[in-house]
Amino acid sequence: MKYGIILLALAALLVFSGCVSPQSGSPTGAATAIQQPVSNQQPVANNSISIPLSSVSSQAKWFEYDAGGTTIRFFAVKGSNGGVKTAFDACDVCYYSKKGYRQQGSDMVCNNCGNKYPIDGLGVENRNPGGCWPSYLPSKVVGENVEILKSDIEAGKTMFV
Repeated sequence: MKYGIILLALAALLVFSGCVSPQSGSPTGAATAIQQPVSNQQPVANNSISIPLSSVSSQAKWFEYDAGGTTIRFFAVKGSNGGVKTAFDACDVCYYSKKGYRQQGSDMVCNNCGNKYPIDGLGVENRNPGGCWPSYLPSKVVGENVEILKSDIEAGKTMFV
């Protein structure tokens, strides 16, 4: 009886923390996302990848980066103010599910737990560490490109192994 109460409390905690949801399931929308490989075969002196700013819009685009045989996925999308938002296609908490995100209007939705995140709020580190959040991937606009350091992409490798 005592263990049943503990298990019930643990299950409730997982549901309310956003790690488990009755809406979890297959990654709806992920299959239709455009996967664009990003070359990491640039000269050693170039420590970043470039995405043409003209290819980033209010519709999220997913990209793949090969880090020594591990495919790291991330997305780029413009917020309502025109600012570029980038994030790993993995959640700080739910990454183990390997389900990533999909876009619904002006929100990104975790394909594992169903939590929604306004696109305008992305591009920052997790405000509530320990909770679901599109994992932070820093980037900056340089001229006509979005630049992301290869080392920043590779820092997320453990979420995709």
